[in-house]
Amino acid sequence: MNITMLGTGQATVTQCCNTCFVLWEPSVYSSEYFLIDGSGGNVIFKQLLDAGIDWKNIRTVFVTHKHLDHLFGIIWLIRMAGGYMSRQQYEGTLTIYAHDELIKIIQNMAEMLLQEKEIFFLGKRILLETVKDKECKTILGKKVTFFDIHSTKAKQYGFCMEFEENKKLTCLGDEPYNETTYQYVINSEWLLHEAFCLYSQAKLFEPYEKHHSTVKEACETAQAMHVRNLLLYHTEDSNIKNRKLTYTAEGRKFYSGNLVVPDDLEVIRL
Repeated sequence: MNITMLGTGQATVTQCCNTCFVLWEPSVYSSEYFLIDGSGGNVIFKQLLDAGIDWKNIRTVFVTHKHLDHLFGIIWLIRMAGGYMSRQQYEGTLTIYAHDELIKIIQNMAEMLLQEKEIFFLGKRILLETVKDKECKTILGKKVTFFDIHSTKAKQYGFCMEFEENKKLTCLGDEPYNETTYQYVINSEWLLHEAFCLYSQAKLFEPYEKHHSTVKEACETAQAMHVRNLLLYHTEDSNIKNRKLTYTAEGRKFYSGNLVVPDDLEVIRL
């Protein structure tokens, strides 16, 4: 199983793309991809192109929450899929998972903003499926459990994928670890956790006021929860050229496992 990080930045970045990524497993028999969030617009297609991924092979999508930097690219994906379906240039179905409130938002936005031919396949081949807290689905042949992260900003879900025997990948969306998600985070092989900025720059970027954390807190969580590999994303981009170096240096003080600070388009093998 691999992760391609299409974007690694927070909502207002300009030097990298908003956080979104693709999970995929190399196979001569399949070229399907699992997309998590859609970035802030049609830049999602530029990122997929640069990553060598045909967007038409994305069959399954999960949207964590309603913030613009995670949602707007999904509307573009619906537009493109619907248009290609109408011209018989898109095979199969596109399934988009999200919690109940978000499914209603996606449905309403698509109906208000897109052309009739682009939404003709909604409910037919473009499927908007509600997932509940602790509900499981099979995606890419793996068990995936969706869970409420109990955000105090906007309702948000994360997910936990069992990608190998006794190995799980846990994604907490774009907010810090909450003790209600303990069962998913504990002993994760991989934990995907936001880190808005360095702890040394907390006064400058004010992550706590935005319901985010720093590299220090993310690493302390991973250490306490016996996480073997920690991937940090949803960061500021003021020093993007040195982000990997500076984030890794600070994180090493608090976390002894494998720390990954990816750049946009970086591929990580799980």
